[in-house]
Amino acid sequence: MEIRSYEKQDMSEIIDLWQSCGLTVPWNNPGKDISRKLKVQPELFLVGVLEAKIVASAMAGYDGHRGWIYYLAVDPDCRNKGFGRMLVEAVAARLKSMGCPKLNIMIRSTNEAVIEFYQTIGFQKDDVVCLGSRLAED
Repeated sequence: MEIRSYEKQDMSEIIDLWQSCGLTVPWNNPGKDISRKLKVQPELFLVGVLEAKIVASAMAGYDGHRGWIYYLAVDPDCRNKGFGRMLVEAVAARLKSMGCPKLNIMIRSTNEAVIEFYQTIGFQKDDVVCLGSRLAED
């Protein structure tokens, strides 16, 4: 799998990938999420390509204190090949080069398989509660 930065023509393929992975929810518009990301650190929006098809994605950010990963997705037909790990390593390398000391990821508590995946690659549960407040209605 080749990892590269997101390109404009990737949008529909990325949204299809996210939907096939169950990452989209009614209260988040994925097209708007992509457009917003492209305005802030677009170099931290990565896609994985295999045989000219997008099979993985990772959207990341760094706020000067912590790095975050969002929308990490691997096509269900391409799982268990190390692609998720490759994307996390690519994101971590980019964030580390920016001086980022810690990488976080938010996962829905019901997504036990994904939690287990991250634990196998070195992530640990932090004793925190994540709260949110919508500033824009999608």
